Amino acid sequence: MSDDKNIRDGLDSSKVNSNESYELSYLEEKLNVSREQIREAIAAVGNSRDKVEEYLKKNK
Repeated sequence: MSDDKNIRDGLDSSKVNSNESYELSYLEEKLNVSREQIREAIAAVGNSRDKVEEYLKKNK
């Protein structure tokens, strides 16, 4: 069965879901930070991926 590009899964890649291990692992590797630091960033700035990454880069 081929993938139908017209069917969307409803996921929003501009948001960080702290309940998804793979999303946290990706940010841990990309920014060299801990899961706790990621959760703190989400608490501080919300779950916008851009804002979380910016916060973590400034507060390493």
